Amino acid sequence: MNRILKTTVIAAAVMGVAGVAQARDQVRIVGSSTVYPFASYVAEEFGATTDYPTPVIESTGSGGGLRLFCNGVGDDTPDITNASRRMKPSEFERCEENGVTDITEAFIGYDGIAFAQSNANQAMDVTREQIFLALAAQVPVDGELVDNPHTQWSDIDASLPDREIAVYGPPTTSGTRDAFEELVMEAASEDMAAYGGEGYTDIRTDGAFIDAGENDNLIVQRLAENTDAFGIFGYSFLEENADTLIGSSIDGVEPTPDAIGSGEYPVSRSLFFYVKNQHADDVPAMYDYAEMFMSEQMIGDLGYLKGIGLIPAPEDMRAEARSAVESHEPLELADLK
Repeated sequence: MNRILKTTVIAAAVMGVAGVAQARDQVRIVGSSTVYPFASYVAEEFGATTDYPTPVIESTGSGGGLRLFCNGVGDDTPDITNASRRMKPSEFERCEENGVTDITEAFIGYDGIAFAQSNANQAMDVTREQIFLALAAQVPVDGELVDNPHTQWSDIDASLPDREIAVYGPPTTSGTRDAFEELVMEAASEDMAAYGGEGYTDIRTDGAFIDAGENDNLIVQRLAENTDAFGIFGYSFLEENADTLIGSSIDGVEPTPDAIGSGEYPVSRSLFFYVKNQHADDVPAMYDYAEMFMSEQMIGDLGYLKGIGLIPAPEDMRAEARSAVESHEPLELADLK
């Protein structure tokens, strides 16, 4: 064999043929910071109770995870991505363009978005409209849209505290940010005449809203340091830190498991992970991990994940979601529209 051909064969053996995953035992997972604590719990249990190593999980945000997931098929792409919102049609189409053509969607349950602060303060109950007026880039003043002039909560409503508006929240790559923009910003503004009957989701960039990155634990830490500030993050982080934080009621509804699960709490959303079925042959642990995640032991009414903040779905919905994962049901673009 000539030297050039021999070198090419060796390189292919080391790197793997482009677009083909090499066999490995360890599952690779990316995605949502909200789903991260639940996925990490399952991963630790999986590593402790099976012959496979503990899966590697990276918190990249929902959008960032789906971008990595949809980059293609092969050893340099993740097997699973977590998401605190449903995959967008545009993301599905990008997956298809890059050869990711066999995906299973796993619905794991519910979560609420908390609007929380240090428990050094009295609880501050708010409406979605008040949050919108605090954080929108432009707000109506005398019928005209102007750059947001509000610096104190009391500027919005005299019943609110005379405290500086400072809110730590997720970046644009986060599913929590997507859900917040839809369920709070858009919902609060869609009936405001100044916005022409369309929801407005632009968040101010003058320092009142602080992009705190993908790690919700950092927001929790910052609320301990700045007791005047609020944070936006998944309910599970509020529950985990109930000794130091208090959540606000939104539109008169407290963030509780029952209110989130029933949809009464206005800022509730569904949680998912997505499985790249084309990696199944080369990553045999992937399906075993996915099925453990979907088990009643994990996502059921008495499951372990409820104890760390997951809001279980009704039994029939859990059974349907579990069946989709066990049968490797392919996601279709029509399902997302």
